[in-house]
Amino acid sequence: MPQRIAIVTGAARGIGAGTAKRLAADGMHVGVLDLGEADGAQTVAEIEKAGGRAIAVGADVSNAEQVSAAVEKVAADLGEPTVLVNNAGVTRDNLLFKMSEADWDTVMNVHLKGAFLMSRACQKHMVEARFGRIISLSSSSALGNRGQANYSTAKAGLQGFTKTLAIELGQFGVTANAIAPGFIVTDMTAATAARVGVEFADFQQAAAARIPVRRVGRPEDVAHVASFLASEGAGFVSGQVIYVAGGPLC
Repeated sequence: MPQRIAIVTGAARGIGAGTAKRLAADGMHVGVLDLGEADGAQTVAEIEKAGGRAIAVGADVSNAEQVSAAVEKVAADLGEPTVLVNNAGVTRDNLLFKMSEADWDTVMNVHLKGAFLMSRACQKHMVEARFGRIISLSSSSALGNRGQANYSTAKAGLQGFTKTLAIELGQFGVTANAIAPGFIVTDMTAATAARVGVEFADFQQAAAARIPVRRVGRPEDVAHVASFLASEGAGFVSGQVIYVAGGPLC
């Protein structure tokens, strides 16, 4: 089996870090991409400590030139990337009448434009290799969530983006899938709790009571699914949205 090279965006912490470490444990070399190169140093250190290989790369995923440079750096230092996890994300939550254009544009640029630029930059390597895995992080918020008109729209958009990539790239051995997490314990959900004025422990407890498996999710729960979708064995799974939410969502 060829050595697989993966890029995970937003990999300095949370779901991105968990996924990067899992793919490294699966034997992949990993480009740990975040806004600044130093941001990914901890994730790289943990991968290397476990015996894996990784490099930290700094780039704003909404900037085409920085994306191109980042992908080429990974290709030069580790090898041509054929696994991409579009995880980079931000929130700018507010009710519609309070939401600014900047709030809207920032979320769209990072989630949607970022996934577009990263996928476009990596797909040439995948097509040449006749193998590729593009995994984009959507969210249960794609179904609609109060105070997240921008975020919900971006996450729903990623689902359409994923299905289109699956149609366009399938003939080249490239699959595209999305993971839509529910409540996952991360800095982002902690920030949401702070925004609504609730202690994070109480916030988690309330969320767990609404989830059929009666617990909140962890980054590792998402990483397990990403591991499967990135694997050789997932070659007949494409264009799918997998909700990792502890139960069915309406």
